[in-house]
Amino acid sequence: MNTPDDSSADAAAEGFWQRLDLLLARLRVHRQPLSLLVDASVIALCWNITYLFRLGFERWVSARPAYDGWVLAGVVLAYLMALLLLRVPQSLWRFSGFGEVKRLTLACALAGTLAALVVVSLGLSKVPRAVLALHPVVSLMGLCIVRIVYRMLYEHMRGQVAGGAGEVRRALVMGAGAAARLLLASIRAQGWVVLGLLDDDPAKQGARIGGVPVLGALDAVTEQAQRGLATHVVVALPGATAAQRRRALELASGTGLPVLTVPSVDELRTGRSRVERLRDIEPEDLLGREPVQLDETCLRETLAGRTVLITGAGGSIGSELSRQLAQQGPSRLVLLEQSEFNLYSIEQELGHDFPALPLVRLLGDVKDLAQMRQVFAQWRPQVVFHAAAYKHVPLMEDHNAAAALRNNTLGTYHAALAAAESGAERFVLISTDKAVNPTNVMGASKRAAERVLSAMAVTHPGTRFMAVRFGNVLGSSGSVIPKFKDQIARGGPVTVTHPDIIRYFMTIPEAARLVLQAAAVGESGQVLVLDMGEPVRIVDLARSLIRLAGHTPDEIEIRFVGLRPGEKLYEELLAHDDNTQPTSTPRLHVALLGEEAEPLAPLLALAASAQALDDARVRAELMKVVPEYRPAPALHEPQASQAGLRSGRS
Repeated sequence: MNTPDDSSADAAAEGFWQRLDLLLARLRVHRQPLSLLVDASVIALCWNITYLFRLGFERWVSARPAYDGWVLAGVVLAYLMALLLLRVPQSLWRFSGFGEVKRLTLACALAGTLAALVVVSLGLSKVPRAVLALHPVVSLMGLCIVRIVYRMLYEHMRGQVAGGAGEVRRALVMGAGAAARLLLASIRAQGWVVLGLLDDDPAKQGARIGGVPVLGALDAVTEQAQRGLATHVVVALPGATAAQRRRALELASGTGLPVLTVPSVDELRTGRSRVERLRDIEPEDLLGREPVQLDETCLRETLAGRTVLITGAGGSIGSELSRQLAQQGPSRLVLLEQSEFNLYSIEQELGHDFPALPLVRLLGDVKDLAQMRQVFAQWRPQVVFHAAAYKHVPLMEDHNAAAALRNNTLGTYHAALAAAESGAERFVLISTDKAVNPTNVMGASKRAAERVLSAMAVTHPGTRFMAVRFGNVLGSSGSVIPKFKDQIARGGPVTVTHPDIIRYFMTIPEAARLVLQAAAVGESGQVLVLDMGEPVRIVDLARSLIRLAGHTPDEIEIRFVGLRPGEKLYEELLAHDDNTQPTSTPRLHVALLGEEAEPLAPLLALAASAQALDDARVRAELMKVVPEYRPAPALHEPQASQAGLRSGRS
């Protein structure tokens, strides 16, 4: 057991090593001149050691010629020139290895040879030839020993400060509230050195929290004097609004340092993480908009004690829907999924987190009407969420138009028909902003699915049929942010289709909340739309991710590659002729699409026969049943090539 004296000694030792680490970090910016100064001192010392070895203690001073000082100055200059020529001062001593020894050997050989030739040619015969011959060898040993000692000291210091876990990490923490207090104790135990805190509260500035000073306001993070020797910036503002967190992240990204954050208040409330656990920046941190909040009472009345079925239950939206539905107390959750692995993954997660919830796990395909009828007849779901879809625009555009139409449109009809025949109360379709004035097959097939629901609302009034339309979902499979993060991790380039392309964004949890709210407040034949605020320029999103990873645009190139097949510069959430009205949920609106029973027959006939049609025929027939669908013109190869050459640093 450690005594108080032992603890005090350990704390003092830790403080010493931390102060030494900070000192070395301050000196590191002057690494090259300091390296030359130390090397010059070692070379001069080795000159004297060589004299001592050659002449002995009695004569190593008295037997030197009067001009020896000038010879020594010339020798040191020759060595420094050789070191500079071989770029030795640019190396990092804490990483010195065999490559460094090779460069030092070559530098000593070159400088020693040059010095000996000059001394002999000038007739300076009183300089012992043995000194000229041995000095390069002794200098090489001295230069190597200095670097070995420094590396040993550095490794020991790193072990004392960071527990041997790796490079010393020095953090500047944005936020000085309760989260920062909990964070300090945790990350110090992990080997972090916290240099200071920043907070906009004037009452906290100048104070010390957990022994760490509050250095100034949040915007002081951009000042080098305040940032000091930090290697990372940590944003510790879990209780802040989305806009406040976005501002903090923008300030942090301007430092050029890697940025970490603590979990948001939503993550803390759901128990998905703890405040002292640092994590990388996630998509929702960049949204800068307050998430839609649920009407919990209305949801409970709609979902509690009911059998709920989800198609595509293992996908990005379907799996998050499953998590949020499990919290609403359904009597049974039926998970229908085409992918065995996705079904297994979500079933394992829900089984662990909600062990008392009865789960039904079904492998199935919405294109199989007979299977849909059998599943719905057996389990009699009262609420159905239809998330199964093919959603990747370029993939559906090339050689897969028929598959998109059959899965997205015919599959929706099969699921909706089976739900109506089994007596389901509500059926909610997950739609997309790409269904508005579509320019691609995926969007047109989802618009056709919306039309199917409008017709079903007329022909099957016993079931409420509704759709939910939202923009791009941050962090979902195939979305832009995971792609950008992978490209940044590989060193770039980050590929953006067009400098002016914009998109509406929402997070996966927010999208799932919108779907649940639609089920509670929507009426039959409605499409519910989220007011998603201002759209985001994709190139700005890419730049933010690059900066938050601690890079600059000069290090990670942004390359424009041209619009992909079927892609628009901007997406819309409402068509011009849609009638809209507000709902009881703030920022949730309803688009009334009208009664469209007439187009259902030709639409279903097209979807059923699509497998026998090529892509061009599918597009042509889709234009007949979805009048607003206008395929985007094909991109010419020269245009795409020119776009790819445009600079991303504007």
